[in-house]
Amino acid sequence: MSLKPLFGFHAVSVRLKVAPKSIRELHVDATRRDQRMKQFLAKVEEAGLRVIDSDDARLQQMAGTHRHQGIVARVEALSQARSIDDLLDGLAEPPLLLVLDGVTDPHNLGACLRVADGAGAHAVIAPKDHAVGVNATVAKVASGAAETVPYFMVTNLARTLNELKERDIWVIGTSDDAPRGLYEADFKVATALVLGAEGDGMRQNTRKHCDELVSIPMMGGVSSLNVSVASGVCLYEARRQRSL
Repeated sequence: MSLKPLFGFHAVSVRLKVAPKSIRELHVDATRRDQRMKQFLAKVEEAGLRVIDSDDARLQQMAGTHRHQGIVARVEALSQARSIDDLLDGLAEPPLLLVLDGVTDPHNLGACLRVADGAGAHAVIAPKDHAVGVNATVAKVASGAAETVPYFMVTNLARTLNELKERDIWVIGTSDDAPRGLYEADFKVATALVLGAEGDGMRQNTRKHCDELVSIPMMGGVSSLNVSVASGVCLYEARRQRSL
C-alpha cells in the first residue's frame, strides 16, 4: 500500500484524532521541544505511536518543503465515498456541495477545503483539467480538512452539473454581473455552489450549466474576493439559512 506525506501540526493532529492507525511513520525534529511540540507529543503517546527523531534536512526531503513545522508523517490514504453518487445516496440531509472551476493554486484549494469542512459542506468537486489535486501543500493548508472533506475530480464538469440537476440539486454559480445577490438565494434546498478561479471566474460552459447566478456584495474598492474567501462567505450563508 502506497503511503503519502502529511506535515504540519494541524494536518497531522487531525489525522491523529480521526485515524491514528493509518499513521505508519511519524518523524519529528529532534531539536524542537517547545511547548507546542510537547503537547503534540503527549497526544502521540496517548495514541501509542512511535516517534522517529529526524533532522531538518530529512524532514524537508520527506515533506517537499521547508514549511513542515518539525512534523512529517507517512500515512495511508483514508477510505472515502468512491463516487459522488455513493456520497449523495448516503446523505440524510439536503446536499451542500462546493464546485471549484479552474482553481489551480494548492494554497487556494487547501483553504477552500478548510472552509468546506468548517461550514459542513458534504464534498468539493473540481474538473480533472485546469485544477489542482490534493498534494502535501494542499493538505498542510487545509489543516486536516483534506482528510475529512471528500474531493472529487471529474472528467467533464458540465456533465457532472447536469447529473446533479437530475438529482434535483440546484446549481448556483457566482458572478460579479449576476442579477441577484447572494442573500436572495435559497440555500435550504439541495445545493451545488459553483465558484471560478480568482480573476477569470467560471468558464463560459460552466456558467451556462448553472440554474442561477448570484453576486457577492462588494462595498469597497476591490472588485472581487479570493476564491477561498468567497467560498467561506457563500457556504456560511448557506449554513446560516439551514440553521434557522
